[in-house]
Order: sequence, then structure tokens, then C-alpha cells
Amino acid sequence: MTPEKPSSATSAPTSLLNRDDRLSGREMVEHLVPPRQFMSASLDNYRPDPDFPSQAEAVEAVRIFASGAAPRRGGLFSRRKPSEEVRPGIYLDGGFGVGKTHLLASLWHLARGRKYFGTFIEYTALVGALGYADTVKALKGASLLCIDEFELDDPGDTRLMARLLGELVASGSRIAATSNTPPNALGEGRFAAQDFLREIDALAGQFTTIRVDGVDYRHRENSGHAVTTEPAEVRERLAALGGDTTVDDFDAVLGFLGTVHPSRYVKVVEGLVGLGLLDVHPFTSQTDALRFVAFVDRLYDAQVRVVASGTALDEVFPEEMLSGGYRKKYLRAVSRLIALTSDQRE
Repeated sequence: MTPEKPSSATSAPTSLLNRDDRLSGREMVEHLVPPRQFMSASLDNYRPDPDFPSQAEAVEAVRIFASGAAPRRGGLFSRRKPSEEVRPGIYLDGGFGVGKTHLLASLWHLARGRKYFGTFIEYTALVGALGYADTVKALKGASLLCIDEFELDDPGDTRLMARLLGELVASGSRIAATSNTPPNALGEGRFAAQDFLREIDALAGQFTTIRVDGVDYRHRENSGHAVTTEPAEVRERLAALGGDTTVDDFDAVLGFLGTVHPSRYVKVVEGLVGLGLLDVHPFTSQTDALRFVAFVDRLYDAQVRVVASGTALDEVFPEEMLSGGYRKKYLRAVSRLIALTSDQRE
């Protein structure tokens, strides 16, 4: 889906480093809605891949959950024996690009009353901005909380989310989540998951897991490689997009991202139609790489076109990173970068 171009006159690219990243707690709550590309998502316009029946089954499971009934498929967020009780949560487990976020946004649209949609990091950042008690107060009474990209990179966040979701479920809220990581392996490869088994189990009892298999839909229509541009042509291609664009050296952007909390990246990219990166090169720092992954997620949510020179953006994560505990994060970013640099994004 190509973002609509503003009708204002084209302006020269500015610098990402000068964009406002300030975001109040109130604004963070207001931002808890589906990304722009999913504002019209529905179960009716989700396109199941006929080669993977679990996608059509997931549509039906989400439809049933939205109705308030118990999903018909078994398999819980833990290894406990499935029961017939109506659980307050649903967990969509599968690879990247199989439509989990579309399904999650569709559920959000179906829900009545006050509801919220955000990434795992946005909810934890909200606690950091408002404090735990005020976050509970702000979210309490919501009919539905949707949590996209559920991840447990930090054991402290595990405890925090277990406590927060436990309180919200107890007050009557329902929870829906997605992740690229199988639910029994949350935290695997990054910290000793068994040390936090009690917290994970506290979450596990709230969810019914729905498996969504398939092939990354972005690769169905893109070439499979990120597009690179000659340095002298980057500004010209950005200007052709119309609207607000930025262009900076890759290293300068990485340095800037290190000064901004990832929860504020949504503010940094707000209103952008294009982002230029000069002299892209492979990562040597995993910290920089993980920040960039979080930034790519927000670029993708806002459908900001990326024009880059240097190393192709699908080749910036070295093999040692791709074989480590954050492998799925990096592969998701690669998939999205291919889409964002393509002329045929959707």
C-alpha cells in the first residue's frame, strides 16, 4: 500500500536528526491504535493463502473470539491440557509476513468500547512514562488490548507485563497478542527462560494459541532483495515522492537512534513519506542493530519509503547476528526493508 502523497509543494529533504521526538504520556496513549496501513483491515479483506489452511482457520478463530465464545482450536499459550473455558486472551503464533498483524487489527476493529493497539515495547514504555499505577488507571476498563510483536527481551519486562496484564484481565479486559516466537520459547536464546517460568506461566494461563503458518506475503510480490540507489540519485528519488523526506548518513542515523527511546520512534517518523540513508554498511554492534530493527518496525507501520545507497539493506545483519537469539527479529526487519525499498509495496 503506497502512502498518499501530500498535496503541498515538494520540498528538499531535511535531516532526521532535527525531527521532534517529544511524546507525552497522553500522546502515547492516543497513539495506541493500529498502524495506518491496517486502519481498514478486516477479516473479510484478509487473504488466506490456500496452500496453508491454518490461515483460514485463524480467521474463523479470531471471529469466534471477537464474539466472546471460546475458540474451537486447541493448543494453549502453555503446555497445559486445553479446556473448554472461555479464556480472556488469544495468541497468534507464526512467522513474519503471514498476516498476524492484519488479523490483530481486524479484531481491534470488531471490538466495541474503549480499546488499544500497540507493540509490546509501546506498552512497557508507557509504564516508564506514566508509572505503573497511572498506566493501569489509563488502560483499566478497556474492552480489548492488542499487543503486537510480543517479545520478552528483558526479564524485567516479563514481570512487568505479567503483572500489568494480570490486573487488566482481572478488571474485565480481554487480551490479544502476536509474536514470531513460539509461546513456549519466549525469551529462548536471550536469557534463561526457566528463571522466569513463573511469570511466563502467569501469562500462559490467560491465552489460547492459534497457529498461523505460511510464506511471507511481502515476498509474493517483491523481488526478494532490497533495492539500492546510487548516492547521487538518492535526493532525486526522494524528491519524486513528494511530501516530507529526510536524508542522512547511515552512521548519523544510528547515532541519533541511540539518543531516542524506541517508543518515540513513532513520533520521529510521523508525517514522513520518504527516508534517505547514505553509505549503508553491515552492523558491527548488536545494540545498534536492535535499535535499527525497532526503527524499521515504525517505518513499516507508517509505510515510509526508504531510499538507500551502499550495502543493500537486506545484507546489513552479519551471519553471526542471524544465527543468534535475535534471529527472528533480524529476519522480520529484512523482510520489511525489502518491502520498503521496493516500488511495489503493499
